[in-house]
Amino acid sequence: MLTIRRGDAIVATLSEPREHPIGPWLVALGAGLWGTESAWRIPLNDVFDADVLVFWEHVILVLCALPLVIPRLGELRRVSARALGYLVFSGVAGSAVGAVLFTLALKYGHPTVVNIVLNLQPLLSTGAAFLLFGDRLARGFAPWAALAVLAGMALVGFAPQTAGAHVGLIDAGTWFALACALCWGLATVAGRGTMVEMSLPLAAGLRVIVGLVSMAVIIVVRGKVGADVLWPAAAAAKSSKVVGQLLLLAILSGGIPLLAYFKGLALTRASTAGYFEMMQTLVAVVITWAFFNDPLLWEQVLAAVVLVAAVTMVQRAQASTALGRPEPLAVPFARLVRRRDDT
Repeated sequence: MLTIRRGDAIVATLSEPREHPIGPWLVALGAGLWGTESAWRIPLNDVFDADVLVFWEHVILVLCALPLVIPRLGELRRVSARALGYLVFSGVAGSAVGAVLFTLALKYGHPTVVNIVLNLQPLLSTGAAFLLFGDRLARGFAPWAALAVLAGMALVGFAPQTAGAHVGLIDAGTWFALACALCWGLATVAGRGTMVEMSLPLAAGLRVIVGLVSMAVIIVVRGKVGADVLWPAAAAAKSSKVVGQLLLLAILSGGIPLLAYFKGLALTRASTAGYFEMMQTLVAVVITWAFFNDPLLWEQVLAAVVLVAAVTMVQRAQASTALGRPEPLAVPFARLVRRRDDT
């Protein structure tokens, strides 16, 4: 409980904000839809370079986002420089660089190893949320969080290995996955910092616009501005199919989950959100089974059940603690002093 005073008089008594029960599950919905991207990203990897693919993905996202962003640009006058900084970092690290790293990880690494490494992401977001936002970790948080991470790793670790795949080898794909986990983990925290001050359509739309600008810079710096690179012969040979896959990747596996994810972040602490993002791993395993004929073992099903149960208990453990704030709560009265009420 927070008591706001002016001198000796109590002006207001505020309850500290709590995590909304639906918030983490909106994050899970967004992450789960992101997990469907393997169905489109893996075949498109054979057509485009990784950065070119992510560039086209952002072009489509920005075209969809502009009608939502333009009418709300006036809101930026009320947004602090700190929140704008979080937005830019989220767009660069999460939307652009993270997507490129993930695409490269899938291209040069074994999918099983990549998905195991990405399950380290919640640990990174928890640490960053604790340091930046002062997220409070409930007593029951640590064991359930550890179980969630282990279940996520087991979910992909039990997957049957393809013949000749050196899954234990630390290759370029592993390092790309580690860098991706770092980018996405920190982007989760930055997204929470953004949503404290921005409306959902504005925050989600500006994130993909920042992502497109970042990708355009990367494309230019790497000299990939020629028509034969942006739209290679492999794409021209099956344009209709490629365009369809790009639309599915950008909208079904990109734009729609981003809206659900950002709405969830507005109602959820960053330390909790990271574990619900592991639903992306669960859906990715189902996608490889449904689209690429990978066997689905009973051990994986059991790991999936444990994962869902563990993240549910993470949310229940954290529900009783107050939400951390990216910056001190602004009070619209001069010379007010906030102090915590011990009662």
